[in-house]
Amino acid sequence: MIQLAAMSSLCPDWSRQEVVAGLKRHGYSGFEPRVQWGHACNIEVDLPHSERTEVKELFAGEGLSICCIASGARMATPEVAQRAAHVEDLRRCIDLAADLDSGFVRVFGGPRDRDAQLNELVNYTADGFAQVTEQAGSCGVTLLMETHDDWCSSAEVRAVIDQVNHPNLAVLWDFMHTQRAKEQPQDSFQALGALTCHTHIHDGDEAGGSLNIGALGEGVFDNFTPARLLEEIGYSGFYSVEVIFDRGSDPDADAVLAQHAQVFHEAIVS
Repeated sequence: MIQLAAMSSLCPDWSRQEVVAGLKRHGYSGFEPRVQWGHACNIEVDLPHSERTEVKELFAGEGLSICCIASGARMATPEVAQRAAHVEDLRRCIDLAADLDSGFVRVFGGPRDRDAQLNELVNYTADGFAQVTEQAGSCGVTLLMETHDDWCSSAEVRAVIDQVNHPNLAVLWDFMHTQRAKEQPQDSFQALGALTCHTHIHDGDEAGGSLNIGALGEGVFDNFTPARLLEEIGYSGFYSVEVIFDRGSDPDADAVLAQHAQVFHEAIVS
């Protein structure tokens, strides 16, 4: 069964109650809070433990899952002290995920040292993950390295996963970004499909040399072939809609939720 989720960046001005109502209104079953961006839902790493219980009960009581905590941690940060700070941020996100019964935490590779060889990059990025995988395992949380930024290449993400070689490190496959790296969905799937536990869907184009996000199915990125390939191997995770709006920009979040749900279900189920 297809499970749709939405990131808090799609509805940055919605309270938790508004998030719950909006997700249910459009048939979504998961929510992915993006921490450290000041969204109105206020699901953050500094949330008091008593309030974490309230959040967990609010979503679970409505049959909704907080399916992934979207951290901003970057394991490939070149500077050692900064990388250590990202590791500490990730530790706090793991604790938050555990308290909210969320099984996953999204992690970036992040900008890389352009002068370093790939094997060096893989080694220190893997070392950052290795510092927290035992904590993640003890908390019942799996870390997900996203195909994103300087790590859109499936082979390079796979190299980090293989180097760490831990059951609590897997992949968040962002369908758009592997295609931006000029990969065909079938090739990305061969490298990452069996390791994929969560996905991001969004569409758009790169007209004018910049990334422009728009309506699902109306851009140049294929979200449907990767989803079908995953469904064929029994994928049971979420397809999380990642559309980014700023606080106070007054986005029509309802329209975005409705459009993505309708188009995605029609394309995959039909």
